Amino acid sequence: MLAAAPIPLPIGVPLSWLYRAGMWMHSGVRRRMRERLGIPVVSVGNLSVGGTGKTPMVIHLAARLVREGYRPCVAMRGYAGGRSSREGGRVGSDEAAVYQRAFERMGIDVPVVARPDRAVGVRELLARRGDVSVALLDDGFQHHRLARDLDIVLVDASRSPFEDRLLPAGWLREPVGALRRAGAVVVTHAEAVSDAALVELERQIEATHGSAAIGVARHEWTGLEVSDGAGALMAPVADRGHGHREPVEWLRGRRVLVVCAIGNPEAFVREAARRIGQEPAGVVTLRDHDPYSDATVERVVAASRGMSAVLTTEKDWVKLRRVEAGKWACPVARPRLEMVMVRGGEELVGRVMEVIEP
Repeated sequence: MLAAAPIPLPIGVPLSWLYRAGMWMHSGVRRRMRERLGIPVVSVGNLSVGGTGKTPMVIHLAARLVREGYRPCVAMRGYAGGRSSREGGRVGSDEAAVYQRAFERMGIDVPVVARPDRAVGVRELLARRGDVSVALLDDGFQHHRLARDLDIVLVDASRSPFEDRLLPAGWLREPVGALRRAGAVVVTHAEAVSDAALVELERQIEATHGSAAIGVARHEWTGLEVSDGAGALMAPVADRGHGHREPVEWLRGRRVLVVCAIGNPEAFVREAARRIGQEPAGVVTLRDHDPYSDATVERVVAASRGMSAVLTTEKDWVKLRRVEAGKWACPVARPRLEMVMVRGGEELVGRVMEVIEP
């Protein structure tokens, strides 16, 4: 089921026509300004606003490239705020911190560039790191300034773009016909729909794109990171948040408050309910990339009272871990999320390798 549109349809539909016209003008100018970096560029993007699984897919591809002997970097827009990364750049967004934590856990060296101008950011990185051999763009399908060697577009099975509308009447950044620009299409969140719905979605993709989706992926919760309330939060902010590991079954039967500020909160809440074995005792959903103001944090902390656990995403915990010691009334858990290719995993890697080593 799709979430309600950002703006009600009677107003949103005319505004979506204006959005479409502005989008075409902007993309036309950007395409004429395309520049190359001197290394292969692979983009992972989507048609919709948030929630399709770009971050776990980029992590999946980066880890595979490292195993194959390449030195990838990740380039993303970044959002307001920031701290200095060990590479000297600004890593201000929640996703950038998620990438760094994931790569640290995996023990691999993948630099992350978080800059509004990704071309400039990658060029600066290349000046410092001559060993970087390929750039992975997070959310690059609509980034027309930078030339790509491959566009991988993710389609969320739980929010079919074929049932949606353009912003602001719906959640689409581009019409579904834009799939024809993609070098490869991957269906994600296959675990969230029936086999029949998945078959129909793949049929629509093939009819629009001209070829079948190259792969189908599931989002798997492989475990939990749990911080035990006040006791785990006595450390300095920079050291907080690693917690201890628990199996996903740790959630079963607990009174859980679900908190998230992501592009597709419905999928997270639905999976949480499945793992808990019942509907969450409370749900707080915020707009994607919400900065978690002090007032919002106070609201979340107050809602945690009377709960036996808070469940949030790794991206949200990057901001929530600043909460002062002693404020949480219960443990805070985050699922470890992995992208598991159900079908077409090797074909997708092969397509990436074709552009890296033509």
